[in-house]
Amino acid sequence: MSSVPLKRLYKELPVFIVEDHHDVVSHIYRAIASRHLPVKNIAMVHLDSHPDLLIPVNMSADTVFDKDKLLSELSIENWIMPMVYAGHVSCVAWLHPYWAQQIREGEHRMGVGRDPSTTTIRVSSTDNYFLSDGLYVSEDQLENCKALRLNVVRVDPLQPGHGSLTENQSDENQGGSFAKRARAECTVSGEASCSEPVVPPQCTDTLKPPGGSRDTGLQQQQEEDAEGSTSYVVKRISPFLSETEPYILDIDLDFFTCKNPFKELYTQEEYSILKELYNFRGPGPDADQAELDECVEHRVRQLEDLELAFADLLEDDGEETVTRWATNPGMASLGQLVSSLKSRNVSPDYEMVHQAGLTCDSTELPHHISTDQEIDRLISAVQLFLKAVPKPTLVTMSRSSLDEYCPVEQVDSVQSRVLAVLHNLYGTLDLHKDYEDNCTHTQDGTHQAS
Repeated sequence: MSSVPLKRLYKELPVFIVEDHHDVVSHIYRAIASRHLPVKNIAMVHLDSHPDLLIPVNMSADTVFDKDKLLSELSIENWIMPMVYAGHVSCVAWLHPYWAQQIREGEHRMGVGRDPSTTTIRVSSTDNYFLSDGLYVSEDQLENCKALRLNVVRVDPLQPGHGSLTENQSDENQGGSFAKRARAECTVSGEASCSEPVVPPQCTDTLKPPGGSRDTGLQQQQEEDAEGSTSYVVKRISPFLSETEPYILDIDLDFFTCKNPFKELYTQEEYSILKELYNFRGPGPDADQAELDECVEHRVRQLEDLELAFADLLEDDGEETVTRWATNPGMASLGQLVSSLKSRNVSPDYEMVHQAGLTCDSTELPHHISTDQEIDRLISAVQLFLKAVPKPTLVTMSRSSLDEYCPVEQVDSVQSRVLAVLHNLYGTLDLHKDYEDNCTHTQDGTHQAS
């Protein structure tokens, strides 16, 4: 008799909603422990304006084998790769809106392993996303290496007339039942009154646009297959999703509308100086191993110097300290930055300044505050491609609103509409709203102490 435990199935689809994205890891580990997810080779469909595929720079690789310690060291940008190194996750589809371009579109194969020289987790990908954080190490140098299949897939908002209802179709006939379920979901979720009405996503049961003559058939096919279309998304993610194999559907609500909060903390001039100080230029596409190693070594030194500089300024931002650091290569504009910061605040938060700078390398953080119509069209696209792929095993969801990556004035409305889609597709949800203080919601809307 086989000693492998039988796979368990959830009666209702669990949806775990957290505030900070890395808090989903504990729920994923719990699903592994309860045998609802396998220990190895889990696939994840990750909808987000950010890849979240960085690695805790100084964390020991062995930390992944101590769950409590691992959870204490993760952050919103680096929670996926440790699960890859631990062997739990082997396939990730990063589904991104058109305004998020941090990693090259397409399929990436890479190794994620232990760098023996630093005992940290590193990756063999030469994409600038990893090089700019100094995370690259050649695969032959990595120990305990795990293979990661990363598919970067753009998702465009559904265009009017392409699988969507027309504006003059009545809500009562075409979307009334959906709207009622959406309102019910809002109430079940403990949101007796939503800040905005739930708008039913407008899409039909097919990936193909309705109607059309033979003359327009070729054009329609080209549009269906175009990068970002729902057909394109389905073709890209279907190969590693199976009706019989579990997978995680992970959704960050900033996928639908996204802010770069640092742009509100600093003036345009200050932000421009940060981009100059932290600028990263990767090697050419034909770079050999020596050039890649030199690039990473130079980048690591650059980031270490900047971290030390702002740590010094935190202790003493007097003229002597500023002048000393400004003589370093590439830091000539530091004095101008400090002067501008101090003109607005006599005690700048230099640690936050450094964190902002780390987002200003080869690409800026995405910033696109969507209109309500854009949000609906993106939700329609998501519903359309989810209907064409197998049901997930569990759903994890991040609000990302307290740090303002998802605009706080939009997050509740977006969350309600996304939950309405999930309810429409998968029936009753086992909803866990972990972001609420010291309580969770049961299906009948009552509260229980957590």
